[in-house]
Amino acid sequence: MRITKYEHACFVAEIADKKLVVDPGGFTVPLPDNNNIVAVVVTHEHADHWTPEQLQRILEHSPEAKLFGPAGVADAASDFDFTVVNAGDQIDVEPFHLEFFGEKHAEIHSSIPLVDNVGVLINDTVFYPGDSFTAPPTQVELLAVPSSAPWLKIGEVMDYVIAANPKRTFPTHEMVNSVIGNGMANGRIEAVTSQGGGEFFPLEPGESIEL
Repeated sequence: MRITKYEHACFVAEIADKKLVVDPGGFTVPLPDNNNIVAVVVTHEHADHWTPEQLQRILEHSPEAKLFGPAGVADAASDFDFTVVNAGDQIDVEPFHLEFFGEKHAEIHSSIPLVDNVGVLINDTVFYPGDSFTAPPTQVELLAVPSSAPWLKIGEVMDYVIAANPKRTFPTHEMVNSVIGNGMANGRIEAVTSQGGGEFFPLEPGESIEL
């Protein structure tokens, strides 16, 4: 399986020319290739994780693509045919096996309502929590780590990685940072990944890792 990172929270998993897109949002440029997409997972309703324009581009080229997200996403994206997923759900969209975890976005501030958020485990190999610190169910081959956001501080990110103890990590949710800020966040994620015997991959948009 190849994982290709794109801007901010978006990445693409690919097996035998079939693709799964995760969180194609407003901070992500249009994907270079929207063909052969079998599924899209949107973890929550915030615009940096999905936009109508991104979904329309995908469906124009891959009209059979299945869309998955929690109830809040289905409501916000009511013009699209989303299948609602909740914690504990498992779905197969060949060649991908998807398992969903967690229920709510991490708190930004007590005055801001929490929205639905699901993390996704892909083929028992790659875990992405969306905008939360939902833990993977077991040690995973690759953990997509939110590195910068209004809802987190870097110490929480470090504790999350230490607890998950993944074999490999790469950063996501980084477009809210400067270049200097990304370097600082990446250094902290790399340190705790290495502490557990894992390897950190500071992927830039368009770069891939093979699993």
